[in-house]
Amino acid sequence: MQLRDALRTAPAPAPRGLREWLLRPAGPVAIAGLVVVLLARAARVAVRFTQGGMDNGFVLHAGQTWLHGGSPYADRRFLYMPSAVLFAGAQALLPSPVVRVVVPLVCVALLGAGWWCAVRLFRVPPLSRFSVLGLLGLVLLWAPFGHLVNLGNWTVVGALALPLALLLADRGRWGLAGVVLGISVAVKPLLLPVALLLVLARQWRALAWMLGLPAVLSLGAALLMPNPSAFFTRTLPFLLKGGDALMRPYDSSLGAVLPRLGVPAVAAEVIAVACAAAVVTCAWLRWRRPGEGAARLADTAALLMLASFLVSRPAYDHYLLVVVPLLLAGALEADSVTRSPWFWVALVPQVPSFTFPLLDVPTRRAFKDVWTLTVLTLVLALWCARSPRRERAPWSTRVRRRRAPIPDGAEPPRRPAPRNGRP
Repeated sequence: MQLRDALRTAPAPAPRGLREWLLRPAGPVAIAGLVVVLLARAARVAVRFTQGGMDNGFVLHAGQTWLHGGSPYADRRFLYMPSAVLFAGAQALLPSPVVRVVVPLVCVALLGAGWWCAVRLFRVPPLSRFSVLGLLGLVLLWAPFGHLVNLGNWTVVGALALPLALLLADRGRWGLAGVVLGISVAVKPLLLPVALLLVLARQWRALAWMLGLPAVLSLGAALLMPNPSAFFTRTLPFLLKGGDALMRPYDSSLGAVLPRLGVPAVAAEVIAVACAAAVVTCAWLRWRRPGEGAARLADTAALLMLASFLVSRPAYDHYLLVVVPLLLAGALEADSVTRSPWFWVALVPQVPSFTFPLLDVPTRRAFKDVWTLTVLTLVLALWCARSPRRERAPWSTRVRRRRAPIPDGAEPPRRPAPRNGRP
């Protein structure tokens, strides 16, 4: 008997679960692979585009016009506030070869830093397998990431500013979070809907920073440029009309897509506003739900941003980089929206290899983008508006109840008598 016991192999340790495996360090090979992929993504843009991307080229041209004494709003494609002219002018001072290399590198770095802030918001180690593989998946398997880097669009500032501001707010530093949001709005006013989050949280000092910084910078820049009123007389009307023939086919907001399907323009705007109002209501319900934590901040901010994308003009696919990485970073949480299969169904059209008849033409991509936008918004809104679920212990810690053995000669316990004839 002793010999048989000695020959037995040691029992294999029980698996610790996928979550613990993802939280382990990624290792130098995975980190090096991620760095190579990010650098290759930036190098591809530097080789193909001379000004860091088409959208960055418009900003660069506006900054050069301002430095030469002209009005940056002479080009109607410069769609930013006067405060953004200061940043555009700083970029215009760089030599053209430097801009060509630096802009895609900065875009990739800001997107990576935004993902790092998002995972740190949920207390995930920055060099864990989840962090490294998650960012690698966004680069390789999600088309808006590549679109944003190709364009060099300044949405990258919002992609970093929102998770960074939420990370600071979660740590109790609301004032500094308002400063971060204010700088982001001064560069590009994409994150203005997050002001409602500060109102819900009653963080008035942070709200003052968020709105005051871009106002002061815009006023100062307006004093340094000719005809600053063109922002109100030329740029805003241009945006409210949906842009021009180059912009409209790529606009995925409801007000732009529904008329392409035969819905009258006025009805489309009414539908968009009604949907946005419903989503804001769901964000309010999510904020009122008991319990603090990162998920409350992330879900509420994501809903507010998605509501603005439904009604704003224009709304492009790369705007989702402000929202989706923030939601994906909370995938390890017990009550994350990523547990819903419909969340992943919404993201399927954004896989680079996904093709669909009649939608392969670039000018029809907005139909795939509006699917992702509306389904993602609907899933997150319903997920946040529902009543909170009871917390359940993980499978590895559940203990099954076992019946106590019945002694010899004892009678088994009887079930209680039924009530009203029902068992």
